[in-house]
Amino acid sequence: MSFEAKYLGSNGWLIKFDKTNLIIDPWLTGDLVFPPGAWFFKGSLNNDILIDEEINLILLTQGLPDHCHVPSLKKFKKCIDIICPNSAKGILKKLGFESIKVLKPTETISREGLDIEATAGAPVPQIENGYIVKNEEGKGFYIEPHGYLDENIKSQELDAVITPIINLELPFVGSFVKGADVLPKLINTFNPKYILSSTAGGEAKYTGLLNKFISVQEFAEEVNCDLVNLKTMDSVKI
Repeated sequence: MSFEAKYLGSNGWLIKFDKTNLIIDPWLTGDLVFPPGAWFFKGSLNNDILIDEEINLILLTQGLPDHCHVPSLKKFKKCIDIICPNSAKGILKKLGFESIKVLKPTETISREGLDIEATAGAPVPQIENGYIVKNEEGKGFYIEPHGYLDENIKSQELDAVITPIINLELPFVGSFVKGADVLPKLINTFNPKYILSSTAGGEAKYTGLLNKFISVQEFAEEVNCDLVNLKTMDSVKI
């Protein structure tokens, strides 16, 4: 086994390597609210999500509330290593985290036995991060939560890709999550054994004006790898 991926719902993942437990974009407790307030967009969890494993490393893809969720981050020790885009740095500093490493696309870092490369992610509006994460044996995955693929990434084989597999669209705006569009490109770039469906899953309930206008476009073609839809806290060994 190279690693185990456990889905936490929304954008959140717990990735368990032999030596390292990595948590990504955790939303574990409390509501998720986007400005200007709950009337505009609010997400609510049915129950808090409990993490039994000791977390060695936090990886954030964006500084937006559904990726850099303040009530959830407050649950972690302030000495834990966090890797993030620049958009999350100020939030983490206010929370008192002591070990924050900002990565820009193409930059790399080694932490806890993992090699982590930042890639260009979604423009929301600034360019956020995707990541390629590998262990010492070269086993690993790619993750980007909005369905954007950095055109500068060289083709390579990875065990898994974590991505949305649907488009989420708004009138007059178009797709702000482009999973259905990007999926063939991801397969061609990484030739993964597994596609792990992310971003639009979990047991949260959503309300607010914005939610009423979001429409879904699904990916309809067959894929030449295992497409895994996990429920919250389900996991797959890769």
